[in-house]
Amino acid sequence: MAAAALQKGLCFRSDPGIAGGMENRCRKRQVLSFFLCLCVSLGACETIRFSMPEEKKSGSLVANIAKDLKLDAGQLSGRSARLNSKSSKQYFELNTGSGDVIIKEKIDREDLCGQRDPCLLQFEIVLENPLQLYRMEAQIDDVNDNSPKFSKNEFVFKIPELFPVNSRFPLERARDSDIGTNGIQSYAISSNEHFSLDVLSQGDGNKYAELVLEKQLDREEQAQLMLILTAADGGLPQRTGTARIRVNVLDNNDNFPQFSQSVYKVQLMENSPKGTLVTKVEASDLDQGSNAEITYSFGQIPDGVLTLFQLNPFTGEITVLGIIDFEEAEMYEIEIQATDGGGLSAHCKVLVEIEDRNDNAPEVTLTSLTSTIPEDSSPETVVALFSVSDRDSGDNGRTLCSIQDNVPFALKSTLKNYYELVTQKPLDREKVPEYNITITATDRGTPRLTSVRVIRVQLSDINDNPPVFNESSYVMYLKENNPPGLLIGTVRAADLDTEQNAKVTYSALPGNIGDLPFSSSISINSENGKVYALQSLDYEQRRDFQVTVRAADGGPPPLSSEVIVRVVIIDENDNAPFILYPLQNSSSPANDLVPRSAEAGSLVTKVVAVDGDSGQNSWLSYQLLKATDPSLFTVGLQTGEVKTSRPITSPDSVKQKLIVLVRDNGEPPRSTTSTLNVLLVDGFSDAYMQLLDVPQEEEQQDTLTLYLVISLSFISFLFLVSVVTIISVRLYKTRQCRDQYVPSSRNFYSDRNFPTNRAETSGTGTLPQSYCYEVCLTTGSGTSEFKFLRPLIPSLPADTISAGGSILDSQINSQLKEEKESVRASVSEDSMPRSSGEGCIVNKVIEINENCGQNGWLFYQ
Repeated sequence: MAAAALQKGLCFRSDPGIAGGMENRCRKRQVLSFFLCLCVSLGACETIRFSMPEEKKSGSLVANIAKDLKLDAGQLSGRSARLNSKSSKQYFELNTGSGDVIIKEKIDREDLCGQRDPCLLQFEIVLENPLQLYRMEAQIDDVNDNSPKFSKNEFVFKIPELFPVNSRFPLERARDSDIGTNGIQSYAISSNEHFSLDVLSQGDGNKYAELVLEKQLDREEQAQLMLILTAADGGLPQRTGTARIRVNVLDNNDNFPQFSQSVYKVQLMENSPKGTLVTKVEASDLDQGSNAEITYSFGQIPDGVLTLFQLNPFTGEITVLGIIDFEEAEMYEIEIQATDGGGLSAHCKVLVEIEDRNDNAPEVTLTSLTSTIPEDSSPETVVALFSVSDRDSGDNGRTLCSIQDNVPFALKSTLKNYYELVTQKPLDREKVPEYNITITATDRGTPRLTSVRVIRVQLSDINDNPPVFNESSYVMYLKENNPPGLLIGTVRAADLDTEQNAKVTYSALPGNIGDLPFSSSISINSENGKVYALQSLDYEQRRDFQVTVRAADGGPPPLSSEVIVRVVIIDENDNAPFILYPLQNSSSPANDLVPRSAEAGSLVTKVVAVDGDSGQNSWLSYQLLKATDPSLFTVGLQTGEVKTSRPITSPDSVKQKLIVLVRDNGEPPRSTTSTLNVLLVDGFSDAYMQLLDVPQEEEQQDTLTLYLVISLSFISFLFLVSVVTIISVRLYKTRQCRDQYVPSSRNFYSDRNFPTNRAETSGTGTLPQSYCYEVCLTTGSGTSEFKFLRPLIPSLPADTISAGGSILDSQINSQLKEEKESVRASVSEDSMPRSSGEGCIVNKVIEINENCGQNGWLFYQ
C-alpha cells in the first residue's frame, strides 16, 4: 500500500517549507515515504494528499482512491461515491467503477496559485450508507514552462560623469511565473569595463541585481553605453530573458536626492475608498536649480500594484486607485524612486500592511443532501452534510452555525467547520409534509456578517393513518317500491396519507336483511362509496335495517375503519284501506236491523277499517258515498259510526242500502267502499219476515210473466173445478171450528229450511244465538198474510236433568215430550172460507216448553 501511494504521489502531512526543485525531488520522496510509514503505523492521515505536475493532459491518472481507502471498487458505486471540489472549477473526476481519480481539465499552476507555494487543490470524497467523508489534497508541482521577463525591453540610466566608483544602481527584477528552482536564479550582464553586476537575495528568497560602477565614466570619451541584462531560471531546460540597459553619461551633478526614510511602513484598511491617502514620501537634494527639482516614480513593483496605488510625481503622495482586498494580499512592497533634474536618483521602500475588514460573509457549501426522508425516520438520521467557511481572518473568519428552533432537526458538528443536519424528534407528514430548514452562518467580526442557506426536506408518506368517515354514523332514507339500482346515499371517508396509502375502497360487511344477505339488496361502489338499492323494498315488510360499511386504504399494511349505515324506508301510500267490519268477501252483504222507533243520532252500526301504511297514509276518513235515502243516515268522519240523522218515518223504505267510502290521507289518496244493508223494522219478527218476503216477492216478480204464459190455458181449464172444490172444503172446515176447541187433526206446513239471519250466524245480530224461528202457514199460497212464529224447543242435556231435576220433573218432562210428538204428528192443512166473520177461529198453535217455571212460559204473536 505504501509503495502504491508513493508511486501515485504519496500521503503526507502538511509541510509548508517544501520548495520545488527537480534536483531534490528524489530526496523529498524519501521524506514523504517516511511520513507515509508514520501515517500507516498511526492508523490514518487526517488528509490524504497527492502530488502531480502541472500541465498534465486531460484524462491522465492521478490516484486510485479505492486502494488508498482499502475499499473494493464495487463499494464505491454501491455507496454512491462522489467527488466534490472546493474550487470553482472541477479539475478532477472520479471513476466509481475503478476508483481512479483522473484529470478532467488541464491544470496551470501559475493561473491557479500564482507564487503561492505549495499549490494545493482540495476536494472531498463522499460515501453514503453510511455517510463518510474523506479530505483529499492534490499538490500541483511546478514545471518550468515560463521564461523570465522584464517589464521593459530597455532601461535608461542617466549617470553623471565623475560619479564615484562602487556606486550602485538597482535594476528592475525580472518576473518568472514559475517558483522554486524554476524561478529566477541568476542575473548576468554583458562584458564591459565600467560596470559589474551584483546579485542579491531579498528576505522572501527572491533575487535581484544591482549595477555596480567599477570605473568612472567620462562623457567626453563615451557619452552612452549599451549593456545586455540576462535573467536565467534554474529549470531543466534552463530558460532566460533579456533586457537592454542604456546608460547616458551626464554632466556633473554631484548631489543625489535623499529620502527622509529608507523604508516607510504604513497600515491600510481593506476596502479603503479610491483616493484614500496611503502615505507621502519625501526626498531632498542639496543641489540648486534644475538639479534640485525632484520627481517621484514607482520603481520595481509588480504590475498588479500599479492598478491598486497611484503616485503623485510631484508631491510623493501615494493614494488608493483600485480595490484593496485583504484576501488577495496581506502586504504590498512598493519601491519609490526620486530623481532630480540632473538625472540623479534615490530609492526607498514603502511597506503597506493591509488590515482585514469583515467584508466576507460565511459561505455554506452543501456536500450531501437527502431531500426526501420517510416520516418514520428514527432520531439521529443524517439528512445533510455541509461545511461553513469564511475568507476573512481572525475573529472575522470564525463562524457560528445554527437553524431555527421550531423544526424537529438539529445540527451536529463533525470535522472542522463541517456539520451534519440530523433528525431530533419524531416526524409526522400529515401535520407537516415538508420543512424549509434555514441554515444561518454568522461570523464573529464587527459588524457580524450572516449568510443563509435554505434546505428543503420533504417527508415521504408511511401508511400510519386509517380512513376516517366524515360522520360517526349515517342515516339514509329510501322510499318504498323504489326502482332497482336507485342511489340511496353516499358514505365518505378521508385518509390523511397520500397516493396509494390514501386510496380508499368501500365494502359492506357480511350480514342479513331478514332472511336475505345484504348483497342481494344493497350494493356499495367500492371507489366512491355510493350506496345503491338492488331491489325494490316494502315498508310494510321492513321499516329499516343497518349495514356496516368498511373503508380500507391501499397502504401496506392496509388500515380500515367501520361505520354503521342505517337505511330507513319511507312509507308510500301503496295500500288501500281494508274493511274489517262488515265483511265484504261473503256472497251476500251484511244486514243491520234498525227499529222504526229509533231516534235521531241512534247508532246503527260501525264500519271498521285498517290501512297497511303508516303515518298520514294510514289516517282514515269515512263518508257516505251513496244511500237509498241520504238524509236518513250520517257517517262519522273519523270514527266510521253510522247513525240516524233524523227520526224514521213511515214512508221510508224498509230496506236501505248504504255505500260508505273509506279514504286514507296519502298522496295520492286511496279508498275503498263498504256496502251496508239496513232494514227498518217494527220488531225483530217483522224484520225477519221482511228479510224472507223481499227475496220471494222479487223472485215471483221475475218469474210471473213466464208462469202466466205457461199456465194460462191450464188455469182456464181447472178454474171451475177448483172453485167448487175449495168452497166445499172451506164450508166443512168452518163448521168444525165452531164445534170444537181443539181440533182433532191439524195440517201444518213447516219449512225447516227457513233462512237464518246473518247476524245470528256471525254473532253480531240483535237476537240471541240460541233462538231460531219456524213459520206455519195454512193451505193457500206461500204469501199468506197470516204468519206465525214459534221458538223451537232446545234439547236439554242429560246431565242437567240428572243433576238438578227431581222425580216429579222427570215425569212431567216425559209427558210433555209425548204431547209434543202427538201435536207435531197431527199437523194438517186448515182452510177458512172468505165469508167467515170476525173472531172466527182458524187454527190454534200449540207448543210445549220442556223448561219449568218462568222458563217455560210461552208467548204467541
